[in-house]
Amino acid sequence: MAHTHAFGWLQVFRLGLIQACLGAVVVVTTSTLNRIMVVELALPALLPGLLVGLHYGVQMVRPRMGFGADAGGRCSPWMMGGMVVLALGGLLASTGTVLMSDSLGAGLLLSMLAFMLIGFGVSACGTSLLVLMAKRLPDAIRAPAATTVWMMMIFGFAVTAITVGKLIDPYSPARLLMVTAGLCLCVVVLTGACLWRLEGQAGSIHAHGLDRPQAGAFKATLKQVWSEPQAKAFTLFVFLSMLAYSSQDLILEPFAGAIFGMSPGQTTQLSGLQHAAVLMGMLTVAFAGSSRVRGRLGSVQAWMVGGCLASALAMAGLCMAGLEGASWPLKLNVVLLGVANGAFSIAAIATMMRLANEGAGGREGTRMGLWGAAQAVAFGLGGVLGTAVSDLARWLIGDIGSAYAAVFALEALMFAISAWCAVRVSRLAKHPKLTHAHTRQSLQGSYP
Repeated sequence: MAHTHAFGWLQVFRLGLIQACLGAVVVVTTSTLNRIMVVELALPALLPGLLVGLHYGVQMVRPRMGFGADAGGRCSPWMMGGMVVLALGGLLASTGTVLMSDSLGAGLLLSMLAFMLIGFGVSACGTSLLVLMAKRLPDAIRAPAATTVWMMMIFGFAVTAITVGKLIDPYSPARLLMVTAGLCLCVVVLTGACLWRLEGQAGSIHAHGLDRPQAGAFKATLKQVWSEPQAKAFTLFVFLSMLAYSSQDLILEPFAGAIFGMSPGQTTQLSGLQHAAVLMGMLTVAFAGSSRVRGRLGSVQAWMVGGCLASALAMAGLCMAGLEGASWPLKLNVVLLGVANGAFSIAAIATMMRLANEGAGGREGTRMGLWGAAQAVAFGLGGVLGTAVSDLARWLIGDIGSAYAAVFALEALMFAISAWCAVRVSRLAKHPKLTHAHTRQSLQGSYP
C-alpha cells in the first residue's frame, strides 16, 4: 500500500481556495447573468431559472465522476479537469447571454451548452474535492475543516459578486466578456497552484481486502454501493433534508412581505439575518466537533439529528406565523431556522466524509457522487417545489396566510423525516456487521 499522509490545516486551506474558485464561477452565472437576462435583456425570469435547473440536472453524473476517481486512484486530475470545464462553461455562458441581444435562439442554444458544461465541471471538481477530504482528513478535524472549506466558498461568492459588480459597471457586453474571461483564467491558474503536489502519486487502496474497482465496472460498483444499507439511508437523508432546505429560499422573503408587511429592503435584511444565523450554526458544530471539546457537546451525528429536528420546529414556527400574522416573533424564528440549518448541514458533510470510507474499500468517490447527485436533484427541485406548492395552496385555500402555513408544514414534515433517516444512519453505524454482510453479498459475482 502506498504511503499517504493525513492532511493538516494548510491542505484544508488549499482545498478551501479551490472551493472558493468553484463558487466564484457559479455565482457569476447564477446571479450576474440572471440579472442581465431579466433586466438588461428584458427576458422572462423563467429563462435563467430553467438554465440553472439544467445545471443541477446534469449533476446526476456525479456518481460516474466519483467512480472515475475511484478507478484511477487520484482525485487531482478530476478536480483540475472539472475546473477547466467549469471555467469554459462560465465563459460560454457570458458569451451566450451577450449573443441573446442579437439572436435569442443562438444565444439560448449556446447558454444551454454552457450550463451543461457548468454542471459537468461542478460535478467533477466538487465531488472529487469531497472525496479527497474524506480520504485524507483525520476524523478529529472533519467538522471544523468542512466549516472552513464552506466558509471559504461563501467568501468566494461574496468577493466575486462585489468585484465583478464593480468591474462591469457601467455595463457593456464587451466589459462583461472581458471580466468573465479574466475570472475564468484566474480560477484555473489558482486551482492548478493549489493542486500542485497536494495529493501525491496514485497508490493502491486496500480496504476491507478489496482493490480499486475496474475501469469498466461502473454499473456493478454503483449497484454494490446502493445495496449498502448505510449508503441508501444516507442518500434518502441528503435528498429530503436538502429538498426541505432549498424549498424555503424563494418563498421566505415573499412571505415576510405579504404577511408581515415588510418592505423589499426589510425582507433582504431578514434574508441576511438568516444567512448570518446559518454561519453561526456552522461555527457551533465546528467547535463541537473540534479535538479540544470533542464529545463533550454531543457527537456530530447528534448535531445532525438535532439540527433536523430544530429545523422542523422552526418551520412549524413559520407555519404558526402564517396563521398568527404580525404578532409572531418572525426574526427570532428565522434566526432559529438559520442556526438549525447551518448545524445540520455541516454535521451532514462531516458524516458524509466519514461514511464515504465505510463499506467496501475503493468506492469512496462513487458513494460521494451518489450523495452529491441526491443533493443536486434536491436543490433543482427545491425552488420549483416551494414556489409551485405555494401557488397551488393559495389557489386551493384562498387565504394567503393559510397557504404559506401549509407549505411550511410540508417542509417541517420533510425535516422530521430527515431526522428519522439520520437516526437510522447512526443506528447502522453502530451495527457495522449488518452493513458489511450486505456488502459481501452484493460483491459476489459482481467482478471477474
